[in-house]
Amino acid sequence: MIENMLALEMLPLIVGGVGLIVVLSALAILVMRRGPGDVQMNERLSKFAGREGLEATSDGRREALARIDAVVSKSKRGGNIARDLARADLKLTVSEFIGLKLLTAVVGAGAGLLIGRANAQAMFLAALVGAVLFSFVPNIYVSFRASNRVKAFNDQLGDTIIMMANALRGGYSFLQTLDMVSRESPAPVSTEFKRVVQEVGLGRSTEEALGSLLRRLPSDDLELLITAVNIQMEVGGNLAQILDTIGHTIRERVRIKGEIQTLTAQGRISAYVITGLPIALGIMISVINPEYMAPIFSFGFPPEHWCCLPVTAGAMIVIGYFAIMKIIDIEV
Repeated sequence: MIENMLALEMLPLIVGGVGLIVVLSALAILVMRRGPGDVQMNERLSKFAGREGLEATSDGRREALARIDAVVSKSKRGGNIARDLARADLKLTVSEFIGLKLLTAVVGAGAGLLIGRANAQAMFLAALVGAVLFSFVPNIYVSFRASNRVKAFNDQLGDTIIMMANALRGGYSFLQTLDMVSRESPAPVSTEFKRVVQEVGLGRSTEEALGSLLRRLPSDDLELLITAVNIQMEVGGNLAQILDTIGHTIRERVRIKGEIQTLTAQGRISAYVITGLPIALGIMISVINPEYMAPIFSFGFPPEHWCCLPVTAGAMIVIGYFAIMKIIDIEV
């Protein structure tokens, strides 16, 4: 009887949650449409193909979405998203990324409904937690890809600087050296230096182009290189000799970082296992036997069972993870 009353009380919340999921899905589908790049390309193709007037409705919808994307990108949060996407080298607009977050939130809510199917309270709470957690999955992927890209850039930077020093000794100018690096080096060094050369060719100064490179790839090693180049441009000096010294320093730093990563591998694996094991075990038990885990999600006054256990356990897990990662984080 009590369970039926609770189910009736939670019915509006469940209906509201389902409605919210439907609305978010519709918004995600609209936002995931292509942005301003396709609008401009279609306009040019239609002009040269003599197809003006065709697909006017579709173009109007795309223009509206392009305006929405422009407004979102101008905000502080949108600018941060655009910066992170550039660091990860992902060809997505800000609106497309937000649409992807909405889609993952919908998936998380569906997974939460499946896991917490023991009662109405558990379904609502699990769907809410799942939507919040899954909405951060795209951010985690972008951060992971950006960090890997910065690491790959740093690993290649020492050899790249030696190549630049040799080219300068051979009589190349600094801009010709950057162009040679963009053609001869592997990605991501070639991609980023090619963009620097293109920006200089479009009228930006070398200092501004290198500053943009540093914003896309926040790296202490790259900042050291750019600082040395800017100082040499102002006061003069033997840039090739300076680059030799910087290259040797960066290569030694990369070697030491590799040794530290090897020595701290056990600590990182311990952090991942200790964090993921109780969460995975709780999800597995909830899927196999939802009634067994239902008391944890039962709320009342006075509190029944161990309703505060998930919050306490989650807080302790998070604290333990960050404590371990702080211990093994060694600056070089």
